[in-house]
Amino acid sequence: MRIKIVTDSVCDIPDELIQQYDIKVVPSYINIGNQSYLDGVEMTRKQFYDGLDSFPQHPKTAAPGPETYARAYAKAEEEGFDHVLSIHVASNLSTIYNSTIKAASEVKIPVTVHDTQQLTLGAGLQVITACKMAEAGATVKEIIEVITDLGNRTYVYALLDTLKFLHLSGRINLALRGIGSLLRIKPLMTFHSGNPIFEKVRTRGKAIGRMLTYVRKLGPLEHVSVVHTQALEAARCLYQKAYSLIPENNQPIYQIVTPAVGAHVGPNGVGLVCVTC
Repeated sequence: MRIKIVTDSVCDIPDELIQQYDIKVVPSYINIGNQSYLDGVEMTRKQFYDGLDSFPQHPKTAAPGPETYARAYAKAEEEGFDHVLSIHVASNLSTIYNSTIKAASEVKIPVTVHDTQQLTLGAGLQVITACKMAEAGATVKEIIEVITDLGNRTYVYALLDTLKFLHLSGRINLALRGIGSLLRIKPLMTFHSGNPIFEKVRTRGKAIGRMLTYVRKLGPLEHVSVVHTQALEAARCLYQKAYSLIPENNQPIYQIVTPAVGAHVGPNGVGLVCVTC
């Protein structure tokens, strides 16, 4: 059986792996005023972060509709695939999951939709694993079992540089942002099983220390990768600080985060994607 893997651009995957496994990535929209851009197609991530402080209006993001996914599924059938496995960002964060369910009902080719219950590279690791298994001849059922287990063992910890962009995207109110600026508060996010939890830490150093404490409490790790919002050097520094917690022969991915998330969290953020044993 030939299985086509389809995903969305919120599930961060390195470009070289997208090409290697011929993954169909359906891009989200980046809307800046009256202009709309396809994520990764009409605007690169570097262009997005370079312009984030100077855009005339704060960017908003939008998910593609069911018709876009239906076209992607129909194209897979035209290319001779027998089944589509459509793997997506956590359903409580986006309308993407509902769009794919609707699209799946409108095409002839069998489509299995999987909710990763994760975001950014936390979801991307499931896509990458699915591709490797499909290439090796696994069934859709076998793939779903493995990536569901992987999702249950995946934790994303992210440190934001400022409260500013959470405010601009409507996630916090102006008064709280003012307090945060005064106290140098750094938002720290934990994401697991579809649920984001935010807490406020007063300095970047303390926030990194707390993040590493959380990682340590996870116990033995199978894999660790790093995500960042155009802060590669800070991401490398974070990885080095976590080095004693990282398994031997770990091969980290350093992934710049999708604008669909970056619009809310802003530049200079860093995070760890951890998979427990």
